[in-house]
Amino acid sequence: MVMFAFQSTATTFSPSFLISTPSDSTPSPFLTFAHLRANRTFFSTRRRLAVSSRLNSSKSSGAGGSVDNGDAPYELHHDFSPQRETRGSPVFVTLPVNTVSPEGKLSRPRAMMFSLKALAAAGVEGVVIEFWWGIVERKEPRLYDWRGYRELVMMASMCGLKVRAVLAFHQYGTGPDDPNRIPLPLWVLDEINKDPELAYSDRFGRRNIEYISLGCDILPVLRGRTPIQAYADVMRDFRETFRPSLGITITRVQIGMGPGGELRYPSFSFQEPNVASFGGLGEFQCYDKYMLASLNACARNIGKREWGDGGPFGAGSLMQNPEHTDFFKNEGGSWNTPYGKFFLEWYSDMLLLHGERICSEAETIFRGTEVLISAKVAAVHWHYATQSHPSELTAGYYNTFDRDGYLPIARLFSKYGFAMCCSCFEMQDAAMQKINPSGSPEGFLKQLLLAARLCDISLEGQNFTTDLDDDAFAQVLKMSNFFSNGIEKRPFAFNFVRMDKRMFESENWDRFARFVRQMSNGKIFRARLKSPCDIRLKTTPGAAEVGLLYQHS
Repeated sequence: MVMFAFQSTATTFSPSFLISTPSDSTPSPFLTFAHLRANRTFFSTRRRLAVSSRLNSSKSSGAGGSVDNGDAPYELHHDFSPQRETRGSPVFVTLPVNTVSPEGKLSRPRAMMFSLKALAAAGVEGVVIEFWWGIVERKEPRLYDWRGYRELVMMASMCGLKVRAVLAFHQYGTGPDDPNRIPLPLWVLDEINKDPELAYSDRFGRRNIEYISLGCDILPVLRGRTPIQAYADVMRDFRETFRPSLGITITRVQIGMGPGGELRYPSFSFQEPNVASFGGLGEFQCYDKYMLASLNACARNIGKREWGDGGPFGAGSLMQNPEHTDFFKNEGGSWNTPYGKFFLEWYSDMLLLHGERICSEAETIFRGTEVLISAKVAAVHWHYATQSHPSELTAGYYNTFDRDGYLPIARLFSKYGFAMCCSCFEMQDAAMQKINPSGSPEGFLKQLLLAARLCDISLEGQNFTTDLDDDAFAQVLKMSNFFSNGIEKRPFAFNFVRMDKRMFESENWDRFARFVRQMSNGKIFRARLKSPCDIRLKTTPGAAEVGLLYQHS
């Protein structure tokens, strides 16, 4: 039985501030829900209403990461919809990573057009396109190249498909030998070479360049700009470049907030073999000088200077049994001591502060564009059945058997009108626990979905693995119903990750098309082809034709 325990009242040690929420103490899900119902600012709607409010702005007071609170006017747009639509859930398909080449050109446009037509004919609502920072701003700062992406958005529109844009500020791939690797922009890598402290570091000094360390979020380390300013500049240029399509073809924009596009630390890599199946603990990413400066300042503020020299001792090795470690073991583990609580609160609050900064920028930039903004949370489920949840702790989610680490994230997203995205909708405890007895993808997901429901934010589901059989699709339907069913139908959509030539093999395609029909409750979102004058669009290809085209292109 999975128990949902909520954070108890305690003194918290924040690196800078506590996210402004009703209370960090939640005695029961029902009381939380009642409180949120009373606070109308937590609800997203369809009818757009501008609500004047005040935002606590953050000003840097040094490398320690502390901030001063000041008032800055802003407007949040909230919807109040007494009745939600009752149609089924739309399905989107994530396009291949290499759809746009590192040089910014659309790869295999003929195969892509046929693929999009086939998806439209199957009833798919739209496609997910990842706009990679390492491609868009590849060579020089503020020199943006959207050519391949503009062509791709136009093709999707011609096929009657909606687009969900993912602004990806992270690296893709495992290393230089990965044929699909997309690094950070070259000029950013140059800055990291000059100052390696811009990259995350673990206790062994191993650097991770998947994403710039959030410890330097508000420091001008990127040729006079802060990382937050660099991300915001990309968002603004995207908005201006695609303004005619926003709210029409491009209906949602997901903002990357960390490695894998997720709001987390790079404590592990999903590219590492068996990290999820066999339970990698992960490593705390707090050893670059910017993170250490913040930790040290926070420790000094409470008179515990000795707590500010680094991460926890006794955290074990990556693939070690957590019960064999001093920090993570269930009984007597130092994660549950005053020191452990101090460190984990600081570590997770730094992540929340990073998310707050990006949410604030994105909400301002996309205000009035009629697109829904979203962000992604990682599905770290492989030690969920333990008391300390070690893999979640190293990723930055302070979630233990008696503390809810996901409700503060859901509150943050609700505050700025964000939707939430998460994967592992196809995974089942019965299958996982044959490999890893302490894993519980269903327990993790139900906790996250409950947090989303309490904060009344819409949800995007994804698959964690790539090979989906009938049982996996049935599990997606089950978990989507768990979230959306009830008195109020909550908005839900599913992103299938990702399209490749195997998808168009006869058996796989039939299974996928059947799943799309089931998700839509039999009402297929059949797209209209908008270009009858284009001879290429006068016939709709079958899956076999598309698969054959992939083999010969």
